[in-house]
Amino acid sequence: MILYEYPFNERLRTYLRLEQLFRRLDELIARSHPLDHHYALVTMFEVMDVAARADLKTDVLKDLEKHKHQFDAYRGNPSISEDVLDGVIAQLDHCFAALSAQSGKAGQALSENDWLMSIRSRVGIPGGTCGFDLPAYYAWQHHAPVQRQHDLQQWATSLGPLADSVYLLLRLMRESGLPQKVAAERGQFQQNLPQGRTFQLLRLAIDPALQLIPEISGNRLIVSVRLMRQEEGGRLVASADAAAFELTLCA
Repeated sequence: MILYEYPFNERLRTYLRLEQLFRRLDELIARSHPLDHHYALVTMFEVMDVAARADLKTDVLKDLEKHKHQFDAYRGNPSISEDVLDGVIAQLDHCFAALSAQSGKAGQALSENDWLMSIRSRVGIPGGTCGFDLPAYYAWQHHAPVQRQHDLQQWATSLGPLADSVYLLLRLMRESGLPQKVAAERGQFQQNLPQGRTFQLLRLAIDPALQLIPEISGNRLIVSVRLMRQEEGGRLVASADAAAFELTLCA
């Protein structure tokens, strides 16, 4: 199954973008080629650009606190395992404390590293990190892979509290939804959303064998899915076929 996700608000869009960047960063650091480590640095700089939003850290802390209050309300419920509940709340507390302890925005420690910032200033220029532009960076790329990995892991440490918080918030949100089987007639599907409840994320899983691509749109009142086929050359055309897929709404 191919899983597509559609965020209903800008804050969730930011969290999903950060999650993608953090996953890419982890994968690139684990590799050994200098080019992979170059793009690991580029990814760190992208995280710093996203984290530069003045209210991002505040939003994450508010969401962690909100989830903690929600889980605290489950205490004493006989259908809820107290051990599991304590574990989730402990994770929320840990992420909140670690992120709160950081001064300034995520990645601020990296911005105080003049050598890294010299690379960042050249990354946006096509070919701007050539050896004749940044000889010290060129020399670093010739270090042993284990040394480069150690450096990258050290630099990524300052991004760890934000990464852990985003991973936890998205996991809890995804687990809040219940998947349902639905069918699109003539390539179209539409569903009204229940009033009085605000959903933040839509997840759509579809069989790749159908060779259909969902175009998703939605707001607090309604969700629409239009199924498309990709023709030769990449052009998308609307499908008129009936197709089933799995839909999950997460609050």
